Formats: sequence, C-alpha cells, structure tokens
Amino acid sequence: MMHRRALLAAFALIPAALRAQPGVDAPQPRLPTEPLVIVTRDGRRLPFTVEMAIQPDQQMIGLMFRPDVKADEGMLFDWGSPRESSMWMRNTIAPLDMVFIAADGRIHRIAERTVPQSLATVSSNGPVRATLELKAGVTEQLDIRPGDRVLQRIFGTAP
Repeated sequence: MMHRRALLAAFALIPAALRAQPGVDAPQPRLPTEPLVIVTRDGRRLPFTVEMAIQPDQQMIGLMFRPDVKADEGMLFDWGSPRESSMWMRNTIAPLDMVFIAADGRIHRIAERTVPQSLATVSSNGPVRATLELKAGVTEQLDIRPGDRVLQRIFGTAP
C-alpha cells in the first residue's frame, strides 16, 4: 500500500511540460538555426537567425505555442521545390509576418500581422520555394517589401 501511494505521489510531481505534446499543447523544441539576410531594394542588409523547418513534422508544428518571436529571428519553411504555400495560425499564439519567397530568392508576397489562433488560410498566391515567419510588424518596421532579395543557403546565395 505504501509503495502504491509513493508511486502515485511521484507521478503527481512529474511536471506538466514532460507530458506535453509538441503541436498539440506545447511548442516543438527549437530547431537547428542558420543565417538569413534580406537585402532591401536600397541595398540595406538585414540579418536574421532562422530555425529551419525542413521535415513535414517540423513544418506542421512550426511556431505553434511559442509565446513570442525575437525581432531578429524567425522560422524558414523550406518546401524543397516551388509550390503554393498555404499556412494557418492554429495554436500559434504570437502574431506573425509571413514572407513568401520565390525559388530565385525574391520576396513574392508578404502577409503582415497574421491573426493568432486563426484557422483562416494565408496563401502565397503563387508558387514559392519557402515561407519565412517573422515577428509581427518586423517587415513594416524594416521596410521589407516584395521584390527584396533573400540570401540563404537554400536559394544558393548563402549570406
């Protein structure tokens, strides 16, 4: 009887985080990072450190349940080849800017200040090689626009 009570007490002490499931009720562990630079039309070079979401399971979870994103960080979803990118904000609690990037590394479209926890689809409106998620408002603050160039390994233009 004492052994059973001790075992039950031990289970009660296990932190909830250890029982959490990434993408269901908790963020996924931080993914490997790489440098990324956005070169604006006026030649400014804006450096970022981005987590690389390459595997489908990483892409499915993305930045879900992350309370915030730093202004110089983000997550790059590499689709491998050009395709339509449709994203949503389910379980994403921090607003984001979504930057859709063509295969040549040019910004195709930007969806600014996406709505947290929304099931509305945010689409690239055309084929893109990658989607970059940044802190909401960063693209406006840094004056990042469609046509600006992204330097990153996946585009053959390492910064």
